[in-house]
Amino acid sequence: MYQPQPIITQPGQQHHTSNTIIVQQQQGHVVHTRPWTTGLFDCCSDIPVCLCTTFCYTCMAMKVASDMEEFVCLPCCVPAATLTMRVKMRAQERIPGSICNDCLTECFCGYCSLCQLAREVKTVKAQQSYVMTNSRM
Repeated sequence: MYQPQPIITQPGQQHHTSNTIIVQQQQGHVVHTRPWTTGLFDCCSDIPVCLCTTFCYTCMAMKVASDMEEFVCLPCCVPAATLTMRVKMRAQERIPGSICNDCLTECFCGYCSLCQLAREVKTVKAQQSYVMTNSRM
């Protein structure tokens, strides 16, 4: 009985070509990051912010939204508004972290998180004011 020979090469693939691939490394763009200026549990480093957050969380959230140039009633209208403000601050100021970390921080330490965000906004505004003042000289 006749046994066909196994196919070693596919029909039509008898010719060989050689391709040269050149890989060019692109110049990397270094992104500088920085940590939060205060820790999550440094609430007592700014007593007025701490007290306002403790006794009127919504008022402090509205003030922070306004200071971040967002709609002042954002915390009243948008669920998890302080989470979105925290993510925005991290993105603008190149603070490392993740949305998951921000979400857990807001869920389990919401008051401390808002205090930290308020202190960060205050620091960023002070730095911007300092830069604007010195650029006029």
